[in-house]
Amino acid sequence: MAIPHAQNINWQERTLTIFGKATGGQTKRRTVPVSNRSMALLEKHFAIRNDMNCSIRSAQRRVKIIANRAQIATPVSPHVLRHTFAILALMKGFSLPALQKILGHENLETTAIYLNIQDRHVIDEYRTKW
Repeated sequence: MAIPHAQNINWQERTLTIFGKATGGQTKRRTVPVSNRSMALLEKHFAIRNDMNCSIRSAQRRVKIIANRAQIATPVSPHVLRHTFAILALMKGFSLPALQKILGHENLETTAIYLNIQDRHVIDEYRTKW
């Protein structure tokens, strides 16, 4: 995935255009929503810079540094954050097709892997919705 630039952000719509892995010689392009909190951080950053000025590897290191500061014992990486987002989105009621689009999966079966949730989540959902 490419690091975002200011021109990849639609400030009014609060969305970010992401260019990802190439398939068949073409780069995947998708537009994803950005939370209010993340949007505020991006606004501060891009007020003084026009790009993130950060490589993919540098972003991975930053995630690890922040996880260490927070004293998170389990391994943390951008991929782990992506996986965590997917699980939480499903737990909050995201539809599988909407999550598929945000994650940029070609096949719904790939997204369906995240449906393997734990028993306690099923019990909690049952109790809150039934």
